[in-house]
Amino acid sequence: MSDKAVVKNSGGLGETVSVIVQALLLALVIRTLLFQPFNIPSGSMRPTLLEGDYLFVSKFSYGYSKYSIPFSPDIFSGRIWSGEPKRGDIAVFRTPNDTSIDYIKRVIGLPGDKIQMRDSVLYINGTPVPRVKVGQSSDYDITESDYPVNIYRETLPNGVTYDTLDLTPDNQMDPNYDRTRQGDNTREFTVPAGQYFMMGDNRDNSADSRFTLGTVPLENFIGRANIIFFSIAGKASPLELWRWPSELRFNRLLHSVNATPSPVQNN
Repeated sequence: MSDKAVVKNSGGLGETVSVIVQALLLALVIRTLLFQPFNIPSGSMRPTLLEGDYLFVSKFSYGYSKYSIPFSPDIFSGRIWSGEPKRGDIAVFRTPNDTSIDYIKRVIGLPGDKIQMRDSVLYINGTPVPRVKVGQSSDYDITESDYPVNIYRETLPNGVTYDTLDLTPDNQMDPNYDRTRQGDNTREFTVPAGQYFMMGDNRDNSADSRFTLGTVPLENFIGRANIIFFSIAGKASPLELWRWPSELRFNRLLHSVNATPSPVQNN
């Protein structure tokens, strides 16, 4: 007696629907519990994140709230398996005033901290954060400015380092100079319990906790920014394949957003 391999010819509408449903459920689980893709639509995190960056956000870093689930159903409050954001993390969160809007900023102040800006220097609990000029950039893709911009490297108390832009140092090149200086000199903010003070790395062009955003409750956090998986300049769409040769930022692909900043070229 010889063995015969019998292959069932699979197919049919029912099986196709089953495969699609399984794939959608798997994607939902990955998006809800593990990683969610986001794109950067504005320049508030320059030079760390640029418009046209696409990145993965780890959902498990801070645990899960209702905002971790698509459409944010009001099925529970607070967080489960909660993890606390660390100072210096780049995090995605829902804005307190409108929880339909996602923002991405850097965690600067922890619960109980006192935060203040004095003459462009960040103070945490009365101590200035070390701030060293590391270069100047005239690259429009980095600064979105038509004049050279100073870049400063800050080092937080826990050792996290990152670069910031200073679009309006002591000059009046920018017509909004007086307005942007409001963010360089602020009152002292006390971060309430269970909330965090968030700031953009583009210090003169970021609507953050220094202004109407206010501090952000832990419940509003979605996840921690992890890695850039795609980046394209010139406000191009990833679907515009013909623009890839000229606009794709190859040096940013698979770049960790929490890595030590690369050297800045002096111009």
